[in-house]
Amino acid sequence: MNLPSSGNSFINTNRQLKEQFVSNLNGCSMLEVFALTAVFSVTLLIRRLFDQDFKGASFKKDDDAFAARNNWSGILMTTVVDFLFIVLPTILVLTVLADWIYIVAIFLFVVLILCVTYKRYAFVSIEGIHTLGPYISAYRVAVMLGTCICILAVDFKIFPRRYAKTETYGTSVMDLGVGSFVLANSLVSRKARGTLRTSLKKAILSTSPLIFLGFARLVSTTGVNYQVHVGEYGQHWNFFFTLASISILTAIVNVSPMYSGILGSLILIGYQVCLSKGLNIYLLSEERGTDIVSRNKEGIYSIFGYWGMYLVGVQLGSYLFFGNHIHEMSLKNWARIRVWILALVFWLLTLFLEVHVERPSRRMCNLAYVTNVMAVNLQMLAIVMLADYIPGPKISILEKAFNNNLLGSFLLANLMTGLVNLTIDTLSTSTVAALIILSVYASLLSATVVVADFYGFKLKFW
Repeated sequence: MNLPSSGNSFINTNRQLKEQFVSNLNGCSMLEVFALTAVFSVTLLIRRLFDQDFKGASFKKDDDAFAARNNWSGILMTTVVDFLFIVLPTILVLTVLADWIYIVAIFLFVVLILCVTYKRYAFVSIEGIHTLGPYISAYRVAVMLGTCICILAVDFKIFPRRYAKTETYGTSVMDLGVGSFVLANSLVSRKARGTLRTSLKKAILSTSPLIFLGFARLVSTTGVNYQVHVGEYGQHWNFFFTLASISILTAIVNVSPMYSGILGSLILIGYQVCLSKGLNIYLLSEERGTDIVSRNKEGIYSIFGYWGMYLVGVQLGSYLFFGNHIHEMSLKNWARIRVWILALVFWLLTLFLEVHVERPSRRMCNLAYVTNVMAVNLQMLAIVMLADYIPGPKISILEKAFNNNLLGSFLLANLMTGLVNLTIDTLSTSTVAALIILSVYASLLSATVVVADFYGFKLKFW
C-alpha cells in the first residue's frame, strides 16, 4: 500500500493508469453472472438461519423499530454478525474466491439446504413471512451491497477484470449496477403502488437534489482531476443526471401502472430499432463533436433504455406486489411463482436477443442489456423469496438500515471510494492490503448506515 508523495503529480499520473485499468474490457459469461449474483442472495438466507440477536437488539416488524434502542452493545454485536454473514462473503467472492465462484455457489446452496432440512425436522418451527416487504428489502440490499463493494474493489488488481464494466458489448457484474438501481426503485416506487400523480413542476423540484448531485460530481471530479471513463456516460454526464431524467420523463408522460409496461416496451423496441439501424455505430465510436449531445452521447441516448426499463419495472411491481384484489397469503404465493417464471422468461429472452438481435451493451442500454438486468434482478428476488422455507426468518439490522437509505449509502460509498483513490495507489496494493482496505471500507460504511438509521436519518428524493 503506497501513499502519494506529491498531490497533483500523483493524481495526474494515476488518473491515466486507472482509466486504462478499467478500459477495453469484455466482461464474463452470463453463467458466471448468474452464479455470482445468486451468492449475493443466498448469503442473506444463510444469515436468517442464524437468526439469534444479542441482548434484544433485533428488528421489530410490528412497530418498525429496533427492539432495545438504547442497547448499543447488542446492536453492535448483531451488526458484526450481519457483516460476517452478508458483507464479508460478498467481498471474498468478488476478489480472492472469484476463480472458484461455481464451487462457492454450489457449496452455499448445499449448506443452505442442509441447514433448512435440519431445522425443519429437528426442533425449530417455521414462522414464515406474512408480507412481501421483507423479500423486496432483502433483494434491494443485496443489489446495493454488491454495488458499493464493486465501485471500490474495481480499482484494485485483486478484483477480476472480467467483473469490471465492459467497453462495448458483453456482460459483467459491474454492468448491472445502474440498471439494477433503476429497476430496484421502480418495483417499489410510488407509481408502482398507484399513489403517485405528480406534475412536471413537482417532479423537477423533487429531482433538483439529483441534478445538484450530478453537477457536484462533475465539478468535484474535474477539480481533483479524478479518473473518469468518458466512454461510460460521456464527458459531462453521470448517474445522477440519468436518474433525474427518468423521473422528469415519467412525470411528463404520466401513464397508469397498468399500462406503463406497454409504453416502456414500445420505447425499448423503438430504441433498439434505431440502434440496429446504425445508432449503435455512432454511440460506440470515439468521435465526438463540439455540441453537448455529441460530447455526452452515451449518457443522453441511454436514457431511452433506462426509462423504458423503469416503466416496465413499475408495471411489474404493481403486478407482482401491490395488487389488492387477492388475499395476502395468496398474493405472496402467487408472487413467488410469478417471479420465478419471469426470471426464467427474461433469461431466455436475453439469450435470444444476444444471438438474433444484438449483444447486451451497458454503454447503450440496449434491449438485451435491459432484459439481462431484469433477469438477474428477478433471479435474486426469486431466491430471497425462498425465505418462507427458512425457520424463523427475520430482517437483520444491516438489511433494514441499508433498505431505509439506499441512495444515502450509495452516496457515502462514492465519497469513501473517492477518498481511498486520492490517498492510496490502488494499482500497487498487494492482495492482503487490498482485502484489508475493502473490509475496513465496508465495515465503516455498514456502521455509518446503521447509526444513521438508528437516529432516523433518511436521504430519499427519487
